[in-house]
Amino acid sequence: MEPDFKEGDQVLVSTLSFDNLRGPKKILVKPYFQTEEGEFPSRRKNPTPPEIVEVEDLPGPLSTIIRARKIRLNGKDQRQYLVRFKNQTADKDKWLEEDAIPDGNLHLRRFKASRRTE
Repeated sequence: MEPDFKEGDQVLVSTLSFDNLRGPKKILVKPYFQTEEGEFPSRRKNPTPPEIVEVEDLPGPLSTIIRARKIRLNGKDQRQYLVRFKNQTADKDKWLEEDAIPDGNLHLRRFKASRRTE
């Protein structure tokens, strides 16, 4: 006998056929609805990696390092720093990798020292 429902139809399932011999005897039975993929964090697609900025494309001398973040590119964790340039507004801030920051050692030492004191 062919069932009267089609794929995608909502149906009731009897809990008598569930063999739950171990563990708690409670079971939650409720309707299942397909949701958008954005509702579950594990289903989120990875954001596109930020574009890598060449040193020649920088808008001017570096003023400060504002934040740090760790991203995953090509299966490896990489640390990037949000830098602000002198005489530039916040919309000109860029995420740069450590080796792309001009005078990186000096600025990174200051940034890490300021984070320790906070």
